[in-house]
Amino acid sequence: MDAATLFAPLGPTYDRWGALLSFGQDPRWRRFLVAHVDVGPTDTVLDVATGTAAVALELVRQKDCFVVGIDQSAGMLEEGRRRIALAAATRKVRLQEGDARALPFADGQFDGLTFTYLLRYVEDPAATLRELARVVRPGGTIAGLEFGVPRGLWRPLWEAWVRVGLPGAGRLIGGGWHEVGTFLGPSIRRHDADWPVPRLLQAWRAAGVGDVEARRLSLGGGIVTWGRKR
Repeated sequence: MDAATLFAPLGPTYDRWGALLSFGQDPRWRRFLVAHVDVGPTDTVLDVATGTAAVALELVRQKDCFVVGIDQSAGMLEEGRRRIALAAATRKVRLQEGDARALPFADGQFDGLTFTYLLRYVEDPAATLRELARVVRPGGTIAGLEFGVPRGLWRPLWEAWVRVGLPGAGRLIGGGWHEVGTFLGPSIRRHDADWPVPRLLQAWRAAGVGDVEARRLSLGGGIVTWGRKR
């Protein structure tokens, strides 16, 4: 199942339940992500896989920059527009449908770029990273957030949560959350095995991003990566 179909029904409840099911860590990870984007009030950032515009709004809050958000899911974008209007941020944020694998923008058009939970959903993460870097000017920040798999003593607790806790909670919540709760564990585990951090950093560098750093957050449950377009 593709991401657009999987998350289509979740828009109105996504932020609330996403925060609760991550034990409050998802909003923290997004704030950390935005803190590492070097932009100012006159700059424009492309937020890829913007969803309900949580990162887009955080960019406005922290950086007072302009944001273009792009996502495949019309339902998520509808909720994002509602949230932007409630935040009185319509002058700063514009949302549109689009595909991260073929961005409808010119080379070097943006001063920075963010993406969230994207690379697990594309067939070729390395090619997608090259496409993301293409639309950022030299020197612009690129930063991404993905789920990770905790190591050591925390791995069994994580496994119990994604195997039993998430699907069970999703069944109680309803509205598409059981499907998401069942999907996430295997998806995160597979991506972590196929794209461990060293390989991921190599792909970032091959895409033309320099000074790349990655930070594991919340015992490894989230991974934020950032660097500058060369």
